Amino acid sequence: MMNKLKNVKTRDEFADLINVPKQKLTYILYKKVENLYSSFEIPKKDGSLRKIDAPMKDLRDIQKKLANLLTVDKRINQEEKGIRLNISHGFERDKSIITNAKIHRNKRFVFNIDLENFFQSFHFGRVKGFFEKNQDYKLPSEIATVIAQLTCYNRTLPQGAPTSPIITNLICNILDMRLLKIAKRYKLDYSRYADDLTFSTNDKNFLDLKSTFYDELNEEIKKAGFRINEQKNRLQFKDSRQTVTGLIVNKNVNVDRRYYKDTRAMAHSLYKTGSFEIDNEAGTINQLEGRFSFINQIQWYNNMMDSNNHDFRKLNSREKQYQAFLFYKYFFANNKLTILTEGKTDIKYLKSALKKYYNEYPELISRKSNGDFEFKINFLRRTKRLQYFFGLYQDGASPIKNVYNYFVTGHGENFPNYLEYFQKLSGNNPRKPTVLIFDNEIANKNKPLANFANYVKLKESERALLENEHQIKLLENLFLVTNPLIGEKTECEIEDLFSKKVLEHKIGGKSFSREKNADSGKYYGKEIFANFIVKEYSNIDFTNFKPMLDNLNNINKNYK
Repeated sequence: MMNKLKNVKTRDEFADLINVPKQKLTYILYKKVENLYSSFEIPKKDGSLRKIDAPMKDLRDIQKKLANLLTVDKRINQEEKGIRLNISHGFERDKSIITNAKIHRNKRFVFNIDLENFFQSFHFGRVKGFFEKNQDYKLPSEIATVIAQLTCYNRTLPQGAPTSPIITNLICNILDMRLLKIAKRYKLDYSRYADDLTFSTNDKNFLDLKSTFYDELNEEIKKAGFRINEQKNRLQFKDSRQTVTGLIVNKNVNVDRRYYKDTRAMAHSLYKTGSFEIDNEAGTINQLEGRFSFINQIQWYNNMMDSNNHDFRKLNSREKQYQAFLFYKYFFANNKLTILTEGKTDIKYLKSALKKYYNEYPELISRKSNGDFEFKINFLRRTKRLQYFFGLYQDGASPIKNVYNYFVTGHGENFPNYLEYFQKLSGNNPRKPTVLIFDNEIANKNKPLANFANYVKLKESERALLENEHQIKLLENLFLVTNPLIGEKTECEIEDLFSKKVLEHKIGGKSFSREKNADSGKYYGKEIFANFIVKEYSNIDFTNFKPMLDNLNNINKNYK
């Protein structure tokens, strides 16, 4: 593969390469990018404010395309040279504050320094000069100027533009290599996360060499056009708390205990009162999930490092906190009726049926003026996160039992009754119902619905109601729904609700088969069939789906 940008000679070639119409590129440059930004401030950890200059949509779209191109070209350049660097961890693929902190774990000394006004150090001339002179590019002056015009704001790289991270890392590559060379002479490991530079060592002689090392380091950084923020220099010793990019590195990489305690307190406030604060401002549930996700990410890394086997029924205390939060978010404080199906193709069928009959179910779906549909119910996707915390594996009916266990008491000591816990803590009932949808196979004791009915100990009267009405209430906000039987059938999968004509539809000369091991030369499977339904929904008869849609509509409308 070849660096694509390196061969660009004209503005038109550049526009073609980043797939932007030439007229649009000319318009953006003529209008001047200074008019295409909005600025705002966000608080930093130290209480000061960080200014963010965010590009407007047209410019942002172009910057994203350029950033993707530069990222690919950087990888190609490194592969061609056989370079595998582990220095820069900010804004890099497969790198993070965790990979950055890992390098400095369990060291005698950790030395942090911070570059002052980092993004402002990359001025227009520096960006233009890099793309003109760097050996990997050597672009014509016109193209280098265009790139600088597209990526700079008020003559410097702005925080908030998609191109700023990759360009800063490209320009800093030479500095990184020079600092690494100095670090190795002093038996130090070195890494950089944007403007945060970290050096660490187990060499007990470092204290005697620190002053000389720092002078060399400072000189090299000045030569590269940066300045050290002297007030943020920190030498951390093994017998004190050592942090790197906000993470504890004394032994395992970990979050600050105060961060975890604060997050736990925020969650408790949310569960009890319905609200919480972050830095004296009202917090959102997404912000809180971000904090839990971050804590869990560190936990996951440590588990992988220690080769621990995972069992969703045997979580540690921090993981249980996140598990409780996820139950609260998806099954207690959910603002929409939540649907959990046996398989992902069921979701496609139900969505298609709702789109066909959207006028009849305005509380479940609406159509916007531009023709797009908006679902007013939530079809729960089986994410890796839900698999990890609730055993809700990617497909099949059996894992639904794992979720049910957290609504009740008595199915094992490893399943806390979160429904009861949140009811008592908040003094409220869940906001919206959760609906479990199974194929109608209750007459067959070997099939999922019959198995689930036995598991939850349905009474005979409840079974009869399910057979006649195709829905029952299991618990406070938990419902069980199944599809109607068709014709004389004693059991039906959801696919049986389609007409014979639809089921016999051929694609590429192949017929539809529900069997997983069907001959792929003659048959296509459920995924292709479901995609056909999605594409042709307006031409398909969904009449047999209406009893299910009616039940969902009634459950949603009548739940209080």
